[in-house]
Amino acid sequence: QVQLEESGGGLAQAGGSLRLSCTVSGDTFSMYAVGWFRQPPGSPTREFVATVSRSGSATKYADYVTGRFTLSRDNSKSMVYLQMNNLISADTAVYYCGARRTVIDVVVPASNVWGPGTQVTVSS
Repeated sequence: QVQLEESGGGLAQAGGSLRLSCTVSGDTFSMYAVGWFRQPPGSPTREFVATVSRSGSATKYADYVTGRFTLSRDNSKSMVYLQMNNLISADTAVYYCGARRTVIDVVVPASNVWGPGTQVTVSS
């Protein structure tokens, strides 16, 4: 069973940066598309942020983070990174790393295995 664990959350000022990391274990990392999702305060649902294909050759971003966030993966370390720049207060949320095993090398803006989440708070 694949397991995920996020790190790197915390408090940042508007306009600042944070880098989130996701460690994946328990299965062959390169068989999974991995993404980031977030749940803002008071929201009952998680929203898609970004996803990367198994090889790292393809990425997809939500419109509200395009140009500010960059997603990458290192298959040799079983790690995924989300570099968040120019943060705004609307980015405040619990951020979750999610994975989905795929047969082909495509982006998948959905996941069925989740980490516990990490809090990101942006102060204005």
